[in-house]
Amino acid sequence: MVTEHIVLEIFQSKISEFINYIKFEKNLSLHTQRAYQCDLNQFVDFWQRLNQKEPQPVLLNRVLERFLVFMYHEQINKSSIARKVSCFKSFQRYLKNCGLDFKVNISRPKTSKRLPVYLSIDEIFHLLDQVKIEELPTKRPLRDTAVLELLYATGIRCSELIQINLNDIDFNNKTIRIMGKGQRERIVLFGSKAKEKMLAYIEQERIPTNSYDSALFQGNSNEPLTVRTIQRIMEMFRKFLKIERPITPHKIRHSFATHMLNQGVALRVVQELLGHRSLSSTEIYTHVTTTELSDLCNTIHPIKRMLKVKTPE
Repeated sequence: MVTEHIVLEIFQSKISEFINYIKFEKNLSLHTQRAYQCDLNQFVDFWQRLNQKEPQPVLLNRVLERFLVFMYHEQINKSSIARKVSCFKSFQRYLKNCGLDFKVNISRPKTSKRLPVYLSIDEIFHLLDQVKIEELPTKRPLRDTAVLELLYATGIRCSELIQINLNDIDFNNKTIRIMGKGQRERIVLFGSKAKEKMLAYIEQERIPTNSYDSALFQGNSNEPLTVRTIQRIMEMFRKFLKIERPITPHKIRHSFATHMLNQGVALRVVQELLGHRSLSSTEIYTHVTTTELSDLCNTIHPIKRMLKVKTPE
């Protein structure tokens, strides 16, 4: 039975249960859990402010409609609005299983896919091969170099990197077992250079431990590195680029995917290595390579020279 008479107190009481549901039952990523929690808290705050202005408690459907208008008025980007709509619809399905069925009369806005920003092969090789260990302003230069090398060698996410334990790595076959989004397991590959840098870090900088289920990359107290620490490492390497441009773990991932496709690796293989559930998520990188080819043709194609020839009057 569909009902519109869901008040704030009922809605709010189910949020923590819902977050546990997407965590333990749906196995959604930590990033998605935090985003949905933030979205629902923001909606509850909006609802509370609305109730303070109205003589009677405002029901859910009306709040949803006004919240959508509010987001557009505040010029919140379409991708954020789309995620919030997905959050509400997922929450709707959960509440339906709890016997509270209501309609979500809002739809996701159409979002345009932005081309991923990535570094050139020369820029990556400069950071990995030309920057000397002694030049790095860090107490753990071998660790930080191994972090950058492994991110580019495998194309893994930052959240996946910090979860790698020693027993996930097979140095003989040069593979790593990765636990990705939605607790989906996959195997990624790394090369000889990444192997050398990881072993150098393990042997010379990593605090020795008898536990093989401890994190590969650790801080000063044997604790796993945080996402923010990895971001700071990328910011440190950014200073060594000749052209001022931001570097993030995800831009290194974009660089890996783009370079692999440029080298002729099949799209399905890149999809598997990146851990994308849908091929459409990987296809965005083909637009990047196509754009590069288009620019190249526009530059060197013979017709370009023909256009420069003046026609006789």
